[in-house]
Amino acid sequence: MFWWVRRPGVASICQEHVWSVIYTVQMYSIAPWRPILCGPEPLVLPAAGDTVHAGFPSPAEDFAVERLDLTTILVTHPQATFIVRLRGDSMREAGIFDGDLLVVNRALKPIHTDVVLAVVDGEFTCKTLWLRHGRMKLKPANPTYPEIIPKDGQIVEIWGVVTATIKRFRT
Repeated sequence: MFWWVRRPGVASICQEHVWSVIYTVQMYSIAPWRPILCGPEPLVLPAAGDTVHAGFPSPAEDFAVERLDLTTILVTHPQATFIVRLRGDSMREAGIFDGDLLVVNRALKPIHTDVVLAVVDGEFTCKTLWLRHGRMKLKPANPTYPEIIPKDGQIVEIWGVVTATIKRFRT
């Protein structure tokens, strides 16, 4: 987990390391929120070809069925990956909507413009990480929501990088 701690009276990372970065592999949850760990068992589904055209239909004469393992596609670090359901619409312009499942990888070091799962003041949030010029903020992908800019003494914990979303169109 990565923690950014805003120190009072310091203007940038260059000035006495405004943000202290600490990494740990411990995982815990804040009730009632509970992550769903991704297990090592494969989830294999049939796949029809490599791609599907979104424009004009293509002939199905070369229709071939192979099997794809969704676990190998979506999970690169099984022991550090979990799934959480998103609530809210602050990331809608990034194509992430209420009810989507987020695949979160805790093994990846978050970088500028990553979509991350963070804890701010004990509350979980999904936002785009903005790291520039020694400053950090969490940006929503919806103009009706404010950016989260840590205040002096406030702790922002980055729980992991969102690597994929899973949507359901129909049950």
